[in-house]
Amino acid sequence: MTEILSAPGFCRDCLTLASGTLRRCRACGSPRLLRHPELNDLTVAHIDCDAFYASVEKRDNPELADKPVIIGGGKRGVVSTCCYIARIRGVRSAMPMFKALEACPDAVVIKPDMEKYARVGREVRKMMQDLTPLVQPLSIDEAFLDLSGTERLHHDPAARTLARFAIKVEREVGITVSAGLSYCKFLAKVASDMNKPRGFSVIGEAEAVEFLKTKPVTLIWGVGKAFAASLAQDGITEIGQLQTMEEGDLMRRYGVMGKRLFSLSRGMDDRKVHLNDEAKSVSAETTFFEDYSRMEDLVSPLRALSEQVSHRLKKAAIAGHTVVLKLKSKDFKLRTRNRRLEAPSQLADRIFREGVSLLEREIDGTRYRLLGIGVTDLSDSARADPPDLIDRDAGKRAAAELAMDALRDKFGAKSIETGYTFGRGRRGHAPSTESS
Repeated sequence: MTEILSAPGFCRDCLTLASGTLRRCRACGSPRLLRHPELNDLTVAHIDCDAFYASVEKRDNPELADKPVIIGGGKRGVVSTCCYIARIRGVRSAMPMFKALEACPDAVVIKPDMEKYARVGREVRKMMQDLTPLVQPLSIDEAFLDLSGTERLHHDPAARTLARFAIKVEREVGITVSAGLSYCKFLAKVASDMNKPRGFSVIGEAEAVEFLKTKPVTLIWGVGKAFAASLAQDGITEIGQLQTMEEGDLMRRYGVMGKRLFSLSRGMDDRKVHLNDEAKSVSAETTFFEDYSRMEDLVSPLRALSEQVSHRLKKAAIAGHTVVLKLKSKDFKLRTRNRRLEAPSQLADRIFREGVSLLEREIDGTRYRLLGIGVTDLSDSARADPPDLIDRDAGKRAAAELAMDALRDKFGAKSIETGYTFGRGRRGHAPSTESS
């Protein structure tokens, strides 16, 4: 405790630097002093607006300030979100409205106004971008920020810059935010969830392993209820248990997720904050001159489209986590099917194989005039296409694909083709179109 009280710090309400071991600000008397041994060295942040939709509604109608507010549909709808008062009463996002009203019968129910929320979200986003150009939005009301190198610009370490930002949002926008500050994205996100609302938590590198030790495995990004149940069957419920296991053992047991479990359980996360708000997806599609219903007629164009998507992903150094298949029947009815991958991919082989699997389920006699394939949930390529421990030939196919890419770069796109696409020009289809 003495170490924390003597660590660098400041008042979150007036930004006065903390001195000595005082528990309250010497300038304004606030107890909201933020102290941490690594406070002035950390630069990766996660900002999350508190109960965003409900906060905007309370801002616009002060009479709602002390009332439980639910944003959602009618009695047959579901809860989009709710304020903290309603959460204390047991209301949760995605809960059926009738259950929410049973838990909190005096709640004020408001229909979502997405246009207004988007407008406020853009206002907060602009304020984030005034702090640093490295803002990675995750949704309308949250984002990662990399504040490294901004100390000279703002004349303050990242921590005080964030605190000043929180004060500004509260005063100028009329809502509150919670901030998490750390050395990596994983722990910055964890920190921002620790003391909501109006929270500001810090997790340093020196304490990371010990901090994570007693936390549930569900704290790790990607470990949902189903996977947590699988881990529990193996006797693993706390992150500390993962910290004692070897990476190879975890990967043999859990594939790609094993690598993530090994790294994040030890506070190791090398993902960078990047700009990803320009492209939401990468896709390619083609409209046929005649309608097709047989698998053998659709596989060849599907492979060609997968290669187009892969080429664009590799060129942009990004990867997609979800493969999306698009089909339009001869009577213009649209079908879209998607499948989330264990790890993001930019390989034509992977995209194509998932596309084939999705397409096989749609071969039911329907004649299709349009076929498309693409990926969403984009991220940088740093973690794309890890070794596949189940499909032993996947590595060989990936190596062959990269070799083909090199030949195409040198001699042109048509210099080498796979058996799937060779001679496909004999089948009539319009030129493919790409969208993002």
